[in-house]
Amino acid sequence: MSFQIEFQGLETMNHLVAERRGVTIFCFERLFCILHHKFQYRLPMKKSILIIHWMPRILCILAILFISMFALDSFGPGMSLGQQISAFIMHLIPSFVLVLFLIVAWKWELIGGAIFVIIGLGFMPFIYMMNFHMNHSVWMSLGVILIINFPFMLVGILFILSRFLKNKNSKAE
Repeated sequence: MSFQIEFQGLETMNHLVAERRGVTIFCFERLFCILHHKFQYRLPMKKSILIIHWMPRILCILAILFISMFALDSFGPGMSLGQQISAFIMHLIPSFVLVLFLIVAWKWELIGGAIFVIIGLGFMPFIYMMNFHMNHSVWMSLGVILIINFPFMLVGILFILSRFLKNKNSKAE
């Protein structure tokens, strides 16, 4: 059984699919060929644009992991294992929503960047009031806002900046 991949203007590559193990190797080889072709002939990005492209994605993943860490407080004595697991999943709902927003931002940077900026700015009053009522300290409440909201506002701004820099780079070439 043979498989052919044709690329625009490139010669046809033939791969023979072997038994069970060969299929896996073939799939990885085929994926490598497709990815190599896709990224090899793409317009080259400047290093600064490449950094701005990846920085919001990595920062957002780290911020989501940080927010997810707060879900670990659902484990403790006095509850059954089922109750602890259901509480853990409920505490992870904001992280799941943020992952969905990250997927949107990964595909459409301008829309996703706007969503993250709105999230960062929109939740500031609620988080401030909740923390101020618990600890009665303005500075501690502002610190909590800085730790929780600022990374998502920064991610949104970086997604928007990445979009504009890529558009500017593509128009210049």
